Amino acid sequence: MIEVEQNEQTPPVAALPASADVATWIAGLQGEAAELTDAERIDLLRALEQLTCAAAGVQAVLAADLDTSMRAAAAAAGVAPERQGRGVAAQVALARRESPHRGSRHLGLARVLRDEMPFTLRALREGRITEWKATLVARETACLERDHRRLVDAELGRDPDALEAMGERELTSRVRARACALDPASVAARRSRAESERHTSLRPAPDTMAWFGALLRVRDGVAVHAVLRREADRLRAAGDPRSLGQLMADILVERVVAPHVAAVADGTELPIVINLVVSDGVLLGDDPGGGHVEGYGDVPGDLLREWIADHLDDDVDVWLRRLYARPATGELVAMDSRARLFGGKLAQFLRLRDQTCRTPWCDAPIRHLDHAEDSAAGGPTSARNGQGLCQACNHAKQALGWTARPRPGPRHTVETTTPTGHRHTSTAPSARPAAPPRIDVDLVWGPVLEAA
Repeated sequence: MIEVEQNEQTPPVAALPASADVATWIAGLQGEAAELTDAERIDLLRALEQLTCAAAGVQAVLAADLDTSMRAAAAAAGVAPERQGRGVAAQVALARRESPHRGSRHLGLARVLRDEMPFTLRALREGRITEWKATLVARETACLERDHRRLVDAELGRDPDALEAMGERELTSRVRARACALDPASVAARRSRAESERHTSLRPAPDTMAWFGALLRVRDGVAVHAVLRREADRLRAAGDPRSLGQLMADILVERVVAPHVAAVADGTELPIVINLVVSDGVLLGDDPGGGHVEGYGDVPGDLLREWIADHLDDDVDVWLRRLYARPATGELVAMDSRARLFGGKLAQFLRLRDQTCRTPWCDAPIRHLDHAEDSAAGGPTSARNGQGLCQACNHAKQALGWTARPRPGPRHTVETTTPTGHRHTSTAPSARPAAPPRIDVDLVWGPVLEAA
């Protein structure tokens, strides 16, 4: 058993301010900074950074306390232990206006800081470290037993000035080295688990680009990069005008996509199916605007037309299916087809209408097609009562005290009520491109008049 000196525990703090008091502080931050000197601007920047860190520490405490309270209420209601915490992270995410995934991370960090890392929590609440630095400490000690984790936390807390001065890389290296020294076997086991979680991912990037990522074993990642670099260097030496980065990206695409296209042509593989939502006017080039690519997001019309034309030139089959939208609102209302499960064309319709998870601030890909009003409570299997959700949001919605129902709106709207009584509405995106904003500018010709 590893003991930590009791006189180094987190000292008691005063009562937290009410939300109305915080709103008053926010209002006070709306003033102008024109009268400040440069030195005062720097001082205020530092003070606000410390305030941001301290606020993150308070958010951690509140999230951990909410988790304890909600679990106790669920236990009193007879909910099975493994389901008592369901939906708490989703409430944290809604309160912080972030995705459920980030809400889960915030809640996990909050519990760890409160229960196992009091010194790191104190540094956060004092504004000495950022929430991300606290996350790094928790992440690099996650494989350790509780006593070892508390020991690393206490070692860092003995010199808060040094902790505050560390950069992120230095802090990560120090904590990782200490974890390896305390329990090398657990660190090795963690690496093995990490290798089992290898995967690829896709997310939108600025300027209609996409980030395609791959989490690989280190030897595989290094090898893939080396092969791409070597081939790119060869082509550059042969006079290819593309940059090294362009060549490596293009080689990756060619080596993955080209064999599949060839296999589709000879019938040995199934084709790639990519769903696009675009108006006929945009598709034919008669109207401005763009469309929506399932799994990615909005793209401009010229790119869609170029993409389809390229596939036609390559003898790739292009299938079109008509969708019908209300002219005034852009709401999808029908598609070129009743059951307990959403399937067939109704499932496709819901995915194309909602585009991403309908939970506010989530934006995750749709994994589940959900009855807004539960089927067990009489909710019909219909487009009006259906919504696309990610797996985490659908599970959260099944927790004690959550309800949802369709509501009137300009487009399909669902109102979700959390166990604390807070209500959140979600409206399906428009299926038509947004009109460019109108800007009225008054042009005045003549001499510039200066005030006397």
